[in-house]
Amino acid sequence: MEYRRLGDAGMKVSVISLGGWINFGEGKVAEDEARRVVERAYELGVNFFDLADVYGYGGAERQMGEILKQFPRHTLVISTKVFGKMSDDVNDRGLSRKHILESIDKSLERLQTDYVDIYFCHRPDPETPILETARAMADLIHMGKVMYWGTSEWEGYQIAEALRICERHNLPKPQTDQPQYSMLFRHRVEREILPVTGPNGIGLVPWSPLAYGMLTGKYDDGVPEGSRFAKEPWAKERMMTPENVERVRRLKPLADRLGVTRAQLALAWLLRQTGVSRGTTGATKVSQIEENVKAADVKIPPDMLEEIDQILQ
Repeated sequence: MEYRRLGDAGMKVSVISLGGWINFGEGKVAEDEARRVVERAYELGVNFFDLADVYGYGGAERQMGEILKQFPRHTLVISTKVFGKMSDDVNDRGLSRKHILESIDKSLERLQTDYVDIYFCHRPDPETPILETARAMADLIHMGKVMYWGTSEWEGYQIAEALRICERHNLPKPQTDQPQYSMLFRHRVEREILPVTGPNGIGLVPWSPLAYGMLTGKYDDGVPEGSRFAKEPWAKERMMTPENVERVRRLKPLADRLGVTRAQLALAWLLRQTGVSRGTTGATKVSQIEENVKAADVKIPPDMLEEIDQILQ
């Protein structure tokens, strides 16, 4: 396993991490299989486990916390997120100081830990000043409940504004950003996010690097019964266009030349990008996490990167 610094911070994270969006907290994966996935990921060197309070409305944190508690805490990098609506109460959402400080204690209780390594602002909050959010995050860092804070799905100009505010008020800056980024969803990150995060030492930790599974090739000939696109039509609508199907098919000969799967090729392509600390993958089977981890060792030659760009364009 390769480990990279989180931007210009000292902490190092595995380049492949395990996320809890689709496979934890909502009963989509059996308890025993979920445990095997996490334990195998840890055995393979994965140290980064990414959650959010809204995943299963606390269920993902609770399930992952129960599994992770068997490992020494210093060997883990645990992140979670705040923003999503957690109940019908008017203040149980967003990035207000009230919601942030109340939410962290609930997340820590569910995760069975005294602190999280990264606390993400899951979305920007147009109703809360960035200064209020940044001060709340700074207080959590000073309390020792959070090591670093970050943004997720913020626009580039919003991250830049947060950086200006933190510098002006001598507050800890956001250390990481988690955008959607993959071979099939790339231009927003490359045009708007990386030009802000890269020069400012903010490490990118993208989600959905396999484009909801589209880049694995499982949808070359349609939608298999029981697959994610069959169960979640919204994901199919986002990614399964005729153009994307053709792009993914054309990537297969390149993956074959390297002796890897298309999933491994897609992850290696993402990790070759300067400024990317790791890719967050979901896994519902042990075989999937084993395949994903192998991508850390794949190196794509420059001439093949040019071929990939031609296919993706």
